[in-house]
Amino acid sequence: MDSSDTPSPDLLADRYQVIKSLGTGGMARVLLAKDLNLQRQVAIKILREDLIEDPAFRVRFLQEARAAANMVHSNIVTVFDFGHDADRYFIVMEYVEGTELKTLMRRRGPLPVDEAVDLMIQICAGVGYAHRAGLVHCDLKPQNILVTADGRAKITDFGIARALAAIDADEHTDIVWGSPQYFAPEQAAGDAPSPATDVYALGIILYEMLAGELPFEAADPSLLAELHQVAPPPSLRAHNPTVPAAVEQIVLKVLSKEPSARYRTADQLGRVLETFAVQRDVEPAGILPTSPDEHPAHALTTPMPTGPSPQIDWLGVGLGLLAFLAVGGLIPLWLFACLLYPSCPISIP
Repeated sequence: MDSSDTPSPDLLADRYQVIKSLGTGGMARVLLAKDLNLQRQVAIKILREDLIEDPAFRVRFLQEARAAANMVHSNIVTVFDFGHDADRYFIVMEYVEGTELKTLMRRRGPLPVDEAVDLMIQICAGVGYAHRAGLVHCDLKPQNILVTADGRAKITDFGIARALAAIDADEHTDIVWGSPQYFAPEQAAGDAPSPATDVYALGIILYEMLAGELPFEAADPSLLAELHQVAPPPSLRAHNPTVPAAVEQIVLKVLSKEPSARYRTADQLGRVLETFAVQRDVEPAGILPTSPDEHPAHALTTPMPTGPSPQIDWLGVGLGLLAFLAVGGLIPLWLFACLLYPSCPISIP
């Protein structure tokens, strides 16, 4: 059933007819199926048979269903149902006709700046929605992002998502879930995650989209974790000179080792990228010049007006003169009235 593209009579919960396999991940396999009740195609994630006996995996599987089921957003894959049939635990999700972002990058290499920024703005919208809902995804990576034919990004796999309310800031664990290539430094150290942890992973994804490769790579997971914790990321523009300096600065901020030095939430990162996109539309050369040659000297100076000299406002001059005469005429009148009285402090010799 995993490799065949022919329809199968296999049913789940007497409702979902399996059509074909869509792929297999570390924790589950994904199938295309038809919901016989609602007459629509759905994607079904089935927990792998060798993991069914592990209570921890069953808990994570149920957690993913519950976490994602409460989120309805155009950039998040919608969860419809959860259940088990005999020894099969499954999640029923929206079927998205698209390609994993990782596959897209392998196929095309570095993405154009505008396309990469647009995709990241969409991803930030979905992750930001999760943050506002009180969840940290904790496993953001291109394999968990689907891109449709019309360029819409959809986030999936909330299997290790954490509720913000349940996170102790002082907690520490020796077992770290997630993908080491996209670990935030604090996540690699086993410290408590936060929305800034997701923001770091988004920075790695944006770097990878623009550079065509990851900033940190190592065969040894412990060495990879150390690189995330101490090594500065390689120059993005050395990999891709078309990347504006402004975008490189955004990526460097997002990849800060200290969580407080990053944007705090995906929403903040998304707004910064939206501002860049708007300004890029106005100034095609980018927000910031990458070299003195990008903007000629004459473009950096404000030209002086070259039109005719302004006309003299004779009406204003005339009104000012009348006002002066009127005030000046009151002074002799005041002197004459004062001299009529013995107590006048002014005397004429």
